[in-house]
Amino acid sequence: MESLNFLFPLISSSPFAYPFSLCLFSTAATFIASVVTSNVSQVDRLWTFLPTIYTAYFALGPLWPKEPTTLGGFWVPFVPFLPAELEAQLPRNATGSIAFSPRALVLLTLITLWMFRLSYNTFRRGLFSLKDEDYRWAVLRKQFDERFGSTGGKIVFQIVNLTFIAAIQNVLLMTLGWPAYLAVTQSGVGSIELVDTDYVLAVWVLGVLAVEFTADNQQFVYQTYKYAFLGRVKETSESEAHAHALRAASTVAWPCASPETDLKLKPADARRGFITSGLWGYSRHPNFACEQTFWWLICAVPVFAELVSSGRLGTINETVTGTPDNQALSWDGVISVISGFVQWIFDVIGISSTSATQDSSYFSFVSFPTNELAHFFPAIALSILFVSSTAYTEAISSSKYPIPYSAYQKRVAMFGSVSLLGLFPLVGLISFPVMLFFGLRPGVEMISGPVKSLLEYTSMKGVWWRLTTGDATRKKVEALVWGESESVEAKDENGK
Repeated sequence: MESLNFLFPLISSSPFAYPFSLCLFSTAATFIASVVTSNVSQVDRLWTFLPTIYTAYFALGPLWPKEPTTLGGFWVPFVPFLPAELEAQLPRNATGSIAFSPRALVLLTLITLWMFRLSYNTFRRGLFSLKDEDYRWAVLRKQFDERFGSTGGKIVFQIVNLTFIAAIQNVLLMTLGWPAYLAVTQSGVGSIELVDTDYVLAVWVLGVLAVEFTADNQQFVYQTYKYAFLGRVKETSESEAHAHALRAASTVAWPCASPETDLKLKPADARRGFITSGLWGYSRHPNFACEQTFWWLICAVPVFAELVSSGRLGTINETVTGTPDNQALSWDGVISVISGFVQWIFDVIGISSTSATQDSSYFSFVSFPTNELAHFFPAIALSILFVSSTAYTEAISSSKYPIPYSAYQKRVAMFGSVSLLGLFPLVGLISFPVMLFFGLRPGVEMISGPVKSLLEYTSMKGVWWRLTTGDATRKKVEALVWGESESVEAKDENGK
């Protein structure tokens, strides 16, 4: 065991011994596999599983053995174990034995649901096939070959493969287990038990997952329609090809993704080459927007629980019901929640409120005093990855569909505010009595208009567009994005 500790010093005591060793193993395995198969998307197939594995490691800590597993004298890096330092930080039950953290189990449940959603979408797109590779890597290879030559391009690409594709992505996946670690190691009265913010954020997360699933399905329905139409129109009339494509797309449509009623797909949409209806009419990448929101909310769960437990943020009970003896709305509770949240924001950005009698200004700049923002590092890193990769993806799309995609970029936000739709479970609970009174379908139709307006006007892109664009330009651009005209310009040389 001493020699093993010499080779792997993190094993002996660090709470991150297993995640770090698994990350090293996964990085090496995915890089070697990518070189052997000439396919660098091997790590992409692990995206659906690794965050859940890292989260489960911390959430299910009491189940693991206390020593690393060896086989024939060799350490097995993918078998979890519980180092002494991590065991000392886990919550305890009344008998003093280590216990499960309810908050970490909630996180594990939510991330497992996320895994099922992503795995289903990955499977139906055929991305679990070992032969499949993200189309962007082929484009990047070509760009490197053009810039550095054939040999130089291959060398540069393998450097990118080792450093970014294999190593950095695996490290990022490992950090997504950080919220669960925070949840199991939180100390202080009440911080282990579930608090109000846990329930609110969990409901929001479920809503975001539903919206993300819908966005993915709308894209899949559109692509099914597009290729069915373009494949059939070569040998029959446009109307027949359209009907055939609608039938094909309907077979893969889940709720809120009907090609006829929800997406209202037309031949011009297929010729344009990319989807602009449904959620994609409010965001160029609604699935990416929801993916980022999901992880920001996951990171927020332990942070806000600590804020509530420390008294820096009020509780819903205080806000809605006041004290147990006074079941009326407590404005003191409302003010407590708002002021606590605002003060936390000031702390995070490095501004501390002070008494006007103590200082000539109400706010004074101070050194960065808190850990809360650091706890959002996984979400911040993921957002940086999404912004950069999305910009590269859009550069490829712009080269394929220069005129219509440029119009789409002018009119619709890259991410927008579609993740606000994740709040629909909470809104639904509030509006349910109204829906019962008017009926379910009329009730849904009643709120659909305001919801669409909310998506449009909470997007700075949409607001800025309306304020700065003349009617003539607006009509021309919107015709390219949503209209029938100019659709032929969207064709690429293959007719797609």
